[in-house]
Amino acid sequence: MSADQSTEGSAESTDEDDSDGAADCAVSEFDDGLVDLLAWILDTETRARIYVHLRQHPHSTSEEVAEGTGLYPSTVREALAELADDETVERRKRKSSGAGNNPYEYVAIAPSDLVKGVSGQVQAQLNAVFNLDRHLGTDRSDETEPVTITVREE
Repeated sequence: MSADQSTEGSAESTDEDDSDGAADCAVSEFDDGLVDLLAWILDTETRARIYVHLRQHPHSTSEEVAEGTGLYPSTVREALAELADDETVERRKRKSSGAGNNPYEYVAIAPSDLVKGVSGQVQAQLNAVFNLDRHLGTDRSDETEPVTITVREE
């Protein structure tokens, strides 16, 4: 093999490595953006990371979620209890054939259900802002159009 062929081969593998790195970076930025958006919807980044993990790994226990997310087990248990209270995750006992403690397992609701729940809150807040002048008594018009948010699954 000539020196030129050796150089070309290494240049090709470098290009492939660069494209893999760029793809990993793009996926990471997408994941970070998604987690940021979910953190806004779910109140904290911790809850967002747990939600994403449960969408990827349904029927996980709190220990499995802690291991998969890198969060402290006590933090995960507390966040899962809050998410269950908010009906963002469903909780049920894991069935096992042996004797002993059957831990809870968790499943996150579908993203469309999550959006439907949030859209009503956002709509109410937008309408409050939209009608601010009316509430302050500075708006003389009688006609105000409310903000309506409709979520459809396609």
